[in-house]
Amino acid sequence: MTAAQRRAVVAEMRDRRAVSERQACRYLGWHRTPVRYQARRAPQTALVARLRELAATKVRWGSPRLTWRLVRDGWPVNHKRIERLMREEQLLVRQRPRRKRAAMARVPTPVPTRPDQRWSMDFVRDTLLDGRPFRVWTVVDDATRECPWLLVERSLPAVRIVEALEMLRLVRGLPHVLVCDNGPEFVSQAMDHWAETRSVTLDFIRPGRPVENCFIESFNGRLRDECLNIHHFRTLAEARTVIEAWRTEYNTDRPHSGLGQRTPAEFAAQFQTEEEAGLLTTLRS
Repeated sequence: MTAAQRRAVVAEMRDRRAVSERQACRYLGWHRTPVRYQARRAPQTALVARLRELAATKVRWGSPRLTWRLVRDGWPVNHKRIERLMREEQLLVRQRPRRKRAAMARVPTPVPTRPDQRWSMDFVRDTLLDGRPFRVWTVVDDATRECPWLLVERSLPAVRIVEALEMLRLVRGLPHVLVCDNGPEFVSQAMDHWAETRSVTLDFIRPGRPVENCFIESFNGRLRDECLNIHHFRTLAEARTVIEAWRTEYNTDRPHSGLGQRTPAEFAAQFQTEEEAGLLTTLRS
Protein backbone atom coordinates (compact mmCIF):
# COMPACT_ATOMS: atom_id res chain seq x y z
CA MET A 1 0.00 0.00 0.00
CA THR A 2 1.40 3.39 -0.99
CA ALA A 3 1.61 6.44 1.26
CA ALA A 4 -1.16 8.15 -0.73
CA GLN A 5 -3.45 5.17 -0.22
CA ARG A 6 -2.71 5.14 3.51
CA ARG A 7 -3.51 8.85 3.76
CA ALA A 8 -6.82 8.21 1.99
CA VAL A 9 -7.70 5.39 4.42
CA VAL A 10 -6.86 7.54 7.45
CA ALA A 11 -8.87 10.49 6.07
CA GLU A 12 -11.91 8.28 5.44
CA MET A 13 -11.65 6.73 8.91
CA ARG A 14 -11.50 10.20 10.51
CA ASP A 15 -14.60 11.30 8.61
CA ARG A 16 -16.64 8.21 9.43
CA ARG A 17 -15.53 7.58 13.04
CA ALA A 18 -14.81 11.16 14.15
CA VAL A 19 -11.37 10.21 15.52
CA SER A 20 -8.08 12.05 15.42
CA GLU A 21 -5.21 11.24 13.10
CA ARG A 22 -3.21 9.85 16.03
CA GLN A 23 -6.06 7.54 17.07
CA ALA A 24 -6.67 6.35 13.51
CA CYS A 25 -3.00 5.49 12.96
CA ARG A 26 -2.79 3.75 16.35
CA TYR A 27 -5.87 1.66 15.52
CA LEU A 28 -4.49 0.69 12.10
CA GLY A 29 -1.00 0.02 13.42
CA TRP A 30 0.65 2.60 11.16
CA HIS A 31 3.29 5.16 11.96
CA ARG A 32 2.18 8.77 11.56
CA THR A 33 5.24 9.88 9.60
CA PRO A 34 4.31 8.41 6.16
CA VAL A 35 0.73 9.61 6.65
CA ARG A 36 1.79 13.20 7.36
CA TYR A 37 4.58 13.27 4.78
CA GLN A 38 4.19 15.79 1.96
CA ALA A 39 6.25 15.27 -1.19
CA ARG A 40 8.56 18.16 -2.04
CA ARG A 41 9.79 17.00 -5.43
CA ALA A 42 8.93 19.05 -8.49
CA PRO A 43 6.02 17.78 -10.61
CA GLN A 44 7.11 15.37 -13.35
CA THR A 45 4.46 16.40 -15.87
CA ALA A 46 6.69 16.39 -18.95
CA LEU A 47 8.34 13.10 -18.04
CA VAL A 48 5.02 11.41 -17.31
CA ALA A 49 3.61 12.66 -20.62
CA ARG A 50 6.59 11.26 -22.52
CA LEU A 51 6.38 8.01 -20.59
CA ARG A 52 2.70 7.66 -21.44
CA GLU A 53 3.48 8.35 -25.10
CA LEU A 54 6.16 5.66 -25.21
CA ALA A 55 4.00 3.17 -23.30
CA ALA A 56 1.19 3.72 -25.82
CA THR A 57 3.45 2.94 -28.79
CA LYS A 58 5.54 0.20 -27.12
CA VAL A 59 2.77 -1.65 -25.35
CA ARG A 60 4.95 -4.66 -24.44
CA TRP A 61 7.97 -2.71 -23.23
CA GLY A 62 8.57 -2.78 -19.50
CA SER A 63 10.46 -0.33 -17.31
CA PRO A 64 14.00 -1.47 -18.31
CA ARG A 65 13.51 -0.82 -22.04
CA LEU A 66 11.52 2.37 -21.47
CA THR A 67 14.30 3.61 -19.18
CA TRP A 68 16.83 2.81 -21.92
CA ARG A 69 14.80 4.79 -24.45
CA LEU A 70 14.36 7.81 -22.16
CA VAL A 71 18.06 7.91 -21.27
CA ARG A 72 18.89 7.67 -24.95
CA ASP A 73 16.57 10.64 -25.60
CA GLY A 74 18.40 12.71 -22.97
CA TRP A 75 16.18 12.34 -19.89
CA PRO A 76 18.20 12.17 -16.60
CA VAL A 77 16.32 9.21 -15.13
CA ASN A 78 17.06 5.77 -13.73
CA HIS A 79 15.09 2.55 -13.67
CA LYS A 80 13.78 3.13 -10.12
CA ARG A 81 12.09 6.41 -10.99
CA ILE A 82 10.57 5.02 -14.17
CA GLU A 83 9.25 1.95 -12.38
CA ARG A 84 7.72 4.14 -9.66
CA LEU A 85 6.05 6.42 -12.21
CA MET A 86 4.77 3.45 -14.19
CA ARG A 87 3.29 2.00 -11.01
CA GLU A 88 1.62 5.31 -10.14
CA GLU A 89 0.27 5.74 -13.69
CA GLN A 90 -0.74 2.05 -13.88
CA LEU A 91 1.48 1.45 -16.91
CA LEU A 92 3.26 -1.68 -15.69
CA VAL A 93 3.26 -4.49 -18.26
CA ARG A 94 1.53 -7.63 -17.13
CA GLN A 95 3.84 -10.63 -17.05
CA ARG A 96 2.37 -13.60 -18.86
CA PRO A 97 2.55 -16.77 -16.74
CA ARG A 98 5.11 -19.34 -17.78
CA ARG A 99 4.83 -23.07 -17.40
CA LYS A 100 6.91 -24.43 -14.56
CA ARG A 101 9.70 -26.76 -15.60
CA ALA A 102 11.73 -29.26 -13.62
CA ALA A 103 15.02 -27.88 -12.37
CA MET A 104 18.01 -29.44 -14.08
CA ALA A 105 21.59 -28.62 -14.93
CA ARG A 106 21.73 -26.67 -18.18
CA VAL A 107 24.57 -26.69 -20.67
CA PRO A 108 24.85 -23.16 -22.10
CA THR A 109 24.71 -22.91 -25.88
CA PRO A 110 27.99 -21.50 -27.20
CA VAL A 111 27.55 -18.05 -28.74
CA PRO A 112 29.36 -17.26 -32.00
CA THR A 113 31.94 -14.50 -31.79
CA ARG A 114 31.57 -13.07 -35.30
CA PRO A 115 28.62 -12.18 -37.56
CA ASP A 116 27.48 -14.77 -40.09
CA GLN A 117 29.16 -17.65 -38.30
CA ARG A 118 25.84 -19.23 -37.34
CA TRP A 119 22.22 -18.45 -38.12
CA SER A 120 19.06 -19.98 -36.67
CA MET A 121 15.79 -20.36 -38.53
CA ASP A 122 12.25 -21.49 -37.77
CA PHE A 123 8.59 -20.85 -38.60
CA VAL A 124 5.83 -18.90 -36.82
CA ARG A 125 2.15 -19.36 -37.63
CA ASP A 126 -0.64 -16.79 -37.37
CA THR A 127 -4.06 -16.08 -38.91
CA LEU A 128 -5.79 -13.20 -40.66
CA LEU A 129 -9.07 -11.71 -39.47
CA ASP A 130 -11.05 -14.04 -41.73
CA GLY A 131 -9.35 -17.06 -40.17
CA ARG A 132 -7.03 -17.91 -43.06
CA PRO A 133 -3.57 -18.93 -41.78
CA PHE A 134 -0.20 -17.67 -42.91
CA ARG A 135 3.38 -18.50 -41.95
CA VAL A 136 6.45 -16.43 -41.18
CA TRP A 137 9.91 -17.76 -41.88
CA THR A 138 12.20 -16.28 -39.25
CA VAL A 139 16.00 -16.19 -39.36
CA VAL A 140 18.41 -14.67 -36.82
CA ASP A 141 22.18 -14.17 -36.67
CA ASP A 142 23.15 -15.81 -33.36
CA ALA A 143 26.13 -13.49 -32.80
CA THR A 144 24.57 -10.07 -33.45
CA ARG A 145 20.88 -11.06 -32.92
CA GLU A 146 20.08 -9.34 -36.23
CA CYS A 147 17.09 -10.52 -38.23
CA PRO A 148 18.04 -10.44 -41.93
CA TRP A 149 14.56 -11.26 -43.19
CA LEU A 150 11.03 -12.19 -42.18
CA LEU A 151 9.33 -13.97 -45.06
CA VAL A 152 5.52 -13.90 -44.88
CA GLU A 153 3.59 -16.29 -47.14
CA ARG A 154 0.54 -18.53 -47.01
CA SER A 155 2.69 -21.53 -47.86
CA LEU A 156 6.44 -21.92 -47.35
CA PRO A 157 7.72 -25.14 -48.93
CA ALA A 158 11.40 -26.03 -49.03
CA VAL A 159 11.86 -24.57 -52.53
CA ARG A 160 10.64 -21.16 -51.32
CA ILE A 161 13.03 -21.26 -48.36
CA VAL A 162 15.92 -22.06 -50.70
CA GLU A 163 14.97 -19.09 -52.89
CA ALA A 164 14.91 -16.82 -49.84
CA LEU A 165 18.35 -18.03 -48.73
CA GLU A 166 19.69 -17.38 -52.21
CA MET A 167 18.40 -13.82 -52.05
CA LEU A 168 20.12 -13.37 -48.69
CA ARG A 169 23.33 -14.74 -50.21
CA LEU A 170 23.30 -11.99 -52.83
CA VAL A 171 22.49 -9.23 -50.34
CA ARG A 172 24.39 -10.24 -47.21
CA GLY A 173 26.17 -13.54 -47.66
CA LEU A 174 25.61 -16.91 -46.02
CA PRO A 175 26.57 -18.33 -42.62
CA HIS A 176 28.84 -21.29 -42.03
CA VAL A 177 26.17 -23.07 -39.97
CA LEU A 178 22.36 -23.01 -40.07
CA VAL A 179 20.58 -24.28 -36.94
CA CYS A 180 17.05 -25.60 -37.46
CA ASP A 181 14.60 -28.20 -36.22
CA ASN A 182 13.54 -31.38 -37.99
CA GLY A 183 10.62 -29.87 -39.90
CA PRO A 184 9.84 -31.30 -43.36
CA GLU A 185 11.02 -28.10 -45.07
CA PHE A 186 14.46 -28.31 -43.46
CA VAL A 187 15.07 -32.06 -43.89
CA SER A 188 13.98 -32.03 -47.53
CA GLN A 189 16.18 -33.00 -50.46
CA ALA A 190 16.00 -29.47 -51.86
CA MET A 191 17.44 -27.98 -48.67
CA ASP A 192 20.08 -30.69 -48.38
CA HIS A 193 21.20 -30.19 -51.98
CA TRP A 194 21.35 -26.41 -51.56
CA ALA A 195 23.39 -26.66 -48.33
CA GLU A 196 25.87 -29.02 -49.97
CA THR A 197 26.18 -26.76 -53.00
CA ARG A 198 26.78 -23.63 -50.91
CA SER A 199 29.01 -25.37 -48.31
CA VAL A 200 26.61 -24.56 -45.47
CA THR A 201 26.31 -26.99 -42.56
CA LEU A 202 22.76 -27.78 -41.44
CA ASP A 203 22.81 -28.31 -37.67
CA PHE A 204 19.60 -30.13 -36.70
CA ILE A 205 18.51 -30.02 -33.08
CA ARG A 206 17.26 -33.15 -31.34
CA PRO A 207 13.52 -33.83 -31.79
CA GLY A 208 11.43 -32.30 -29.02
CA ARG A 209 14.29 -30.08 -27.77
CA PRO A 210 13.45 -26.51 -28.92
CA VAL A 211 15.74 -25.15 -26.18
CA GLU A 212 18.67 -26.25 -28.36
CA ASN A 213 17.52 -23.64 -30.86
CA CYS A 214 17.24 -21.01 -28.14
CA PHE A 215 18.19 -17.93 -30.19
CA ILE A 216 15.39 -18.28 -32.71
CA GLU A 217 12.90 -19.43 -30.07
CA SER A 218 13.60 -16.27 -28.07
CA PHE A 219 13.21 -14.16 -31.20
CA ASN A 220 9.93 -15.87 -32.09
CA GLY A 221 8.62 -15.08 -28.62
CA ARG A 222 9.44 -11.39 -29.07
CA LEU A 223 7.86 -11.38 -32.53
CA ARG A 224 4.64 -12.87 -31.25
CA ASP A 225 4.50 -10.82 -28.05
CA GLU A 226 5.36 -7.42 -29.54
CA CYS A 227 3.88 -7.71 -33.02
CA LEU A 228 1.57 -10.61 -33.86
CA ASN A 229 -0.45 -10.55 -30.62
CA ILE A 230 -1.20 -6.81 -30.77
CA HIS A 231 -2.16 -6.54 -34.47
CA HIS A 232 -5.11 -7.94 -36.36
CA PHE A 233 -4.25 -8.33 -40.04
CA ARG A 234 -6.98 -7.98 -42.63
CA THR A 235 -4.85 -8.98 -45.62
CA LEU A 236 -1.55 -10.71 -46.25
CA ALA A 237 -0.13 -7.48 -47.67
CA GLU A 238 -0.92 -5.67 -44.42
CA ALA A 239 0.75 -8.45 -42.45
CA ARG A 240 3.90 -8.14 -44.59
CA THR A 241 4.03 -4.36 -44.09
CA VAL A 242 3.53 -4.44 -40.31
CA ILE A 243 5.92 -7.35 -39.75
CA GLU A 244 8.64 -5.76 -41.88
CA ALA A 245 8.27 -2.48 -39.95
CA TRP A 246 8.67 -4.40 -36.69
CA ARG A 247 11.77 -6.18 -38.06
CA THR A 248 13.38 -2.85 -38.90
CA GLU A 249 12.56 -1.49 -35.44
CA TYR A 250 13.88 -4.67 -33.81
CA ASN A 251 17.22 -4.34 -35.60
CA THR A 252 17.72 -0.60 -35.13
CA ASP A 253 15.64 0.68 -32.22
CA ARG A 254 15.27 -2.07 -29.63
CA PRO A 255 17.89 -2.75 -26.92
CA HIS A 256 19.03 -6.29 -26.24
CA SER A 257 20.21 -7.29 -22.78
CA GLY A 258 22.55 -9.91 -24.23
CA LEU A 259 24.31 -7.20 -26.26
CA GLY A 260 24.92 -4.81 -23.37
CA GLN A 261 21.70 -2.84 -23.95
CA ARG A 262 22.70 -2.13 -27.55
CA THR A 263 20.59 -2.69 -30.62
CA PRO A 264 21.57 -5.51 -33.01
CA ALA A 265 22.55 -2.95 -35.65
CA GLU A 266 24.82 -1.09 -33.20
CA PHE A 267 26.43 -4.34 -32.09
CA ALA A 268 27.04 -5.46 -35.67
CA ALA A 269 28.50 -2.07 -36.63
CA GLN A 270 31.48 -2.60 -34.33
CA PHE A 271 32.60 -5.62 -36.36
CA GLN A 272 32.41 -3.60 -39.57
CA THR A 273 34.54 -0.89 -37.96
CA GLU A 274 37.11 -3.48 -36.85
CA GLU A 275 37.27 -4.96 -40.35
CA GLU A 276 37.76 -1.52 -41.91
CA ALA A 277 40.51 -0.70 -39.40
CA GLY A 278 42.24 -4.02 -40.09
CA LEU A 279 42.06 -3.46 -43.85
CA LEU A 280 43.50 0.04 -43.48
CA THR A 281 46.37 -1.31 -41.36
CA THR A 282 47.09 -3.98 -43.97
CA LEU A 283 47.17 -1.41 -46.78
CA ARG A 284 49.53 0.85 -44.84
CA SER A 285 51.94 -1.98 -44.10
